[in-house]
Amino acid sequence: MPRGDLYNFLKIRDAIDSVGEKVNLIGVVLECGFPRKTKGTDWFCSVRIIDETHQDPGLPVNVFTQTRNQLPRILSVGDIIQFQRVSMKIHDDKINAVFYKKYSSFAIYEGRDGRNLVPYQTYETFREKDLDKNFVIYLRRWLQNFQFDEGANYFSLLREINGGESFNLVCKIIHIHEGAGNEWMAFVWDGTDAPPSNILQKLEDEMHHPLPLHLESLPLPRDTLCSFPSVGTVLRVVSQDIENDNLRLLKTGEWVKFLNLLCEVHAGLWRCVLTPFTKLRYTPNEDRLKIERQRLYDERLSRSPQSLRRMPFWSLPWPSQVTEVDGDDDDDHVIFLTLMDVLTSSEVTASFKCVVRVIAAFPWQAKDFCFPAGIDRIRLTLEDSTARIHAFLYAEDGVKFFDGQSSVKALESKLNALLGVIADNDGEQNDTRRNPPWVQICLKSQSDKSGSRHYRIFGTKLVA
Repeated sequence: MPRGDLYNFLKIRDAIDSVGEKVNLIGVVLECGFPRKTKGTDWFCSVRIIDETHQDPGLPVNVFTQTRNQLPRILSVGDIIQFQRVSMKIHDDKINAVFYKKYSSFAIYEGRDGRNLVPYQTYETFREKDLDKNFVIYLRRWLQNFQFDEGANYFSLLREINGGESFNLVCKIIHIHEGAGNEWMAFVWDGTDAPPSNILQKLEDEMHHPLPLHLESLPLPRDTLCSFPSVGTVLRVVSQDIENDNLRLLKTGEWVKFLNLLCEVHAGLWRCVLTPFTKLRYTPNEDRLKIERQRLYDERLSRSPQSLRRMPFWSLPWPSQVTEVDGDDDDDHVIFLTLMDVLTSSEVTASFKCVVRVIAAFPWQAKDFCFPAGIDRIRLTLEDSTARIHAFLYAEDGVKFFDGQSSVKALESKLNALLGVIADNDGEQNDTRRNPPWVQICLKSQSDKSGSRHYRIFGTKLVA
């Protein structure tokens, strides 16, 4: 960095020793929080900056402005920001810098790969000086070889998440969705399978309150789904207690690091929440955690035998013996596909073998099945690590599915085993908490007159 006596920027290491003073700083944005309103009338966001003298944990800069639009609008974590006349403070025994709207100012520049030396955002009182460009050029060069030293255990994989807990995640932004009523949702992925959650709904609730197939208010268009990875969970991320459109800060196709995401389960579906404590952290293209996740995914798709490659992680080493399917008896040569494969198949009429959990049935009472004559169809709700769908049992496929059983007691026993129901001696459900087993099924897709796709179960038998 240019010498301090030629200009009045302090290195971060020196600024930390200048508590009580107003200083000028320039650094790389290591992480940033999302804008939110204070308890008063101001707006607030936090930015953590680093330079070659201080990287861990970086210096937090707390920015207070009169309006949201005056806050730093950082386009990418890893950009360069300079602050003029910020106050060095101690709060809760931690040193930070505070930006005051009356006398502080800032300017933000593109980061490592930037070419433009003009800031893309400035505070209204900012005054650029000739030497600013030299500091920006220096930090860009320094960033070329910079690798932030983070412990591998600091960030979780999606397969390690737990409901009700906060965690840190390295992930790829797959899609940003804007729904009705300013409903923003990000779809993220790291190549692993989120754990199956317990189903807390009673079987009879499926009539009036069916389990949802997705968390978004309307299903995504098929062309959007076709852009999703077909292996690994695509997790939904929403805002809570912060402005919904903060998700606009995320860019489709980029890898990011989230700090302090809150993990929740809704109707058995995972989602994560951006809270006022959530932050984005700098993630360069060659980030080792990103590379590690891509390596794990590549290894998954090259497993031997081939039958293991697209099976849900949580069904390994092999699905339960609750069902049998028609076809090749050689397990090593069975090709299982995910439900996302099914949803995005280019063939309208096609057959698939999948490993799924059956989480709901309608009708839910075995006495209403009455195979081989009677009810026209049964709707089953299937899920794996990638999606949920409805699939139907019709006529002879239903007879085969229940192995020709017609007694209500035999049908109930098989259905309970399939849905993970623990029943008492009277056949009543003991606990609303269910953990259905992983089972093999055969699916066939077809379309109706409107072009909508539907799925039916065939060639599958319950043997539990």
